[in-house]
Amino acid sequence: MALLEVDKISMFFGGLAALSNISYGVEKGEILALIGPNGAGKTTLFNVVNGFYKPSRGEVRFNGRRISGLKPHQICALGVARTFQVVKPLQRMSVLDNVIASAFLRAKTKAGAERRAMAILEFTGLTEDKDVLSKGLPLGKRKRLEIARALATEPELILLDESFAGLNPAELDVSIEIIKEIKKKGITIMIIEHHMKVIMSISDRIVVLNYGQKIAEGSPVEISANPLVVEAYLGEAEGA
Repeated sequence: MALLEVDKISMFFGGLAALSNISYGVEKGEILALIGPNGAGKTTLFNVVNGFYKPSRGEVRFNGRRISGLKPHQICALGVARTFQVVKPLQRMSVLDNVIASAFLRAKTKAGAERRAMAILEFTGLTEDKDVLSKGLPLGKRKRLEIARALATEPELILLDESFAGLNPAELDVSIEIIKEIKKKGITIMIIEHHMKVIMSISDRIVVLNYGQKIAEGSPVEISANPLVVEAYLGEAEGA
């Protein structure tokens, strides 16, 4: 049984089908990438998985339990965390306090939450910024703070929505290493990303969406050679 099962998910907004009959599984310990052109339905699918949207049809199961229909905080408590494409830290709070706030999901005391937060800041390379107000961080570190906040909830599965977008090459390298280290900790990852070199280097499997439909699924090698994917996305990405 897969850790996460997406089973025949459809999502309608009025008469528009944003997602149509999407099915796949995410195996425990793997990195599964979700790719496709802008508007393909990737973030909509994330929003279904973590409870922002209730699917029009189908269901999502986590550890064998149906979670579609639960609220985001309930799904997070079960072990599914997520980051957002547009990072929105608690801007008037320090970096440390941002992570402490997330750590309280599991921690029984403030001291316990602070210990957890400090360990996460060290892991993500943000220790020196712990007292900085989050609104003062550059984009690269705000992206890392978003990951740190998600990790502080002690997830089994983390959903990363374009965590590499807007980063310079040095920041990309740092973030790639963090993602690899997250996997080493046994945390399963589902990631949306447009940096194809990143996706091809870190992913175990890839699911491709186009116009709200799944058009391919396979290893990075299989996906890069799939003519449907090349026509729908990879050719566009290489030329962008």
